Amino acid sequence: MFKALVLEQAEGQISHGVRELPDSALPAGNVTVAVEYSSINYKDGLVLSGGGGLVKRYPHVPGIDLAGTVLDSDQAAYRPGEQVVLTGWRVGEVQWGGMAQRARVNGDWLVPLPAGLSTRQAMAVGTAGFTAMMAVLALEAHGLRPAAGEVLVTGAAGGVGSMATAVLARRGHQVTASTGRASAHDYLRQLGASTLIDRAPFAEAAQRPLEAERWAGCIDAVGGNTLARIIAQLRYGASVAAVGLAGGSKLEHTLIPFLLRGVNLLGIDSVMCPRERRLAVWQRIATDLPVAQLEAMSREVGLAQAPAVGAQILRGQVRGRIIVNVNT
Repeated sequence: MFKALVLEQAEGQISHGVRELPDSALPAGNVTVAVEYSSINYKDGLVLSGGGGLVKRYPHVPGIDLAGTVLDSDQAAYRPGEQVVLTGWRVGEVQWGGMAQRARVNGDWLVPLPAGLSTRQAMAVGTAGFTAMMAVLALEAHGLRPAAGEVLVTGAAGGVGSMATAVLARRGHQVTASTGRASAHDYLRQLGASTLIDRAPFAEAAQRPLEAERWAGCIDAVGGNTLARIIAQLRYGASVAAVGLAGGSKLEHTLIPFLLRGVNLLGIDSVMCPRERRLAVWQRIATDLPVAQLEAMSREVGLAQAPAVGAQILRGQVRGRIIVNVNT
């Protein structure tokens, strides 16, 4: 038997509770993991609330991230006792996820726990940190260097934004953090932000296809009007990595910034990221992530607390990263 946070749906309403389940209830897969930690991301908030139509079948175990130890394996790549991490692959959406003491998954979705990281630290990183590092690598691949100028991070107090701010600062970039929460200013400075700006002006629709050049690069978690304004303000040849759509999925713009300034819009998908690329991203996380700041931006909850925290994430009330200890 193992404990799991189980979601049920009845008459369009989602209920949840921590239940004990037999191992026979686990889904099909070739590797069984004793989960130690999961985490709560924006997508988890949607799953926990029944939003977005992400879950197709109930009962369901949420949790798009997990880290733990292999219990048994039919795949040669993994042996019992090895520590592993999983993010993405629609686990926690179409397949049972990590908010349980057991998970059975396709071994191709796992990666070995990077050297130097604990399972708890890996879940402090989670999908949010993995996505942030993917965005940093994409900007660097398109020419971003520390001396280039200001790099903007939107939604900076959230999970992806916090990680992006810390990693960019660690890499020597001049980070400007955009947030609507004045209470998060000291927190963002501790992560390495050198300038803080309010998010409100970005939410206004752009009046011109080109505005004054400012940003040498950007990691944007908001989308909508915010992304449109950023594109209009990018410096010549600069790039914005789009990682989220909390402010809307529709982008209204012209081709002018792309043709006259040669700017780049880089889409970041961490869900179906191929394995070889995943390994490279996790290696960069293990070497470039400031561990002390990782602890400062994280807090821990138990399984029973996860639904309430998921609702807070959807309301924009959560700062940094939330780790789920599945054994409490």
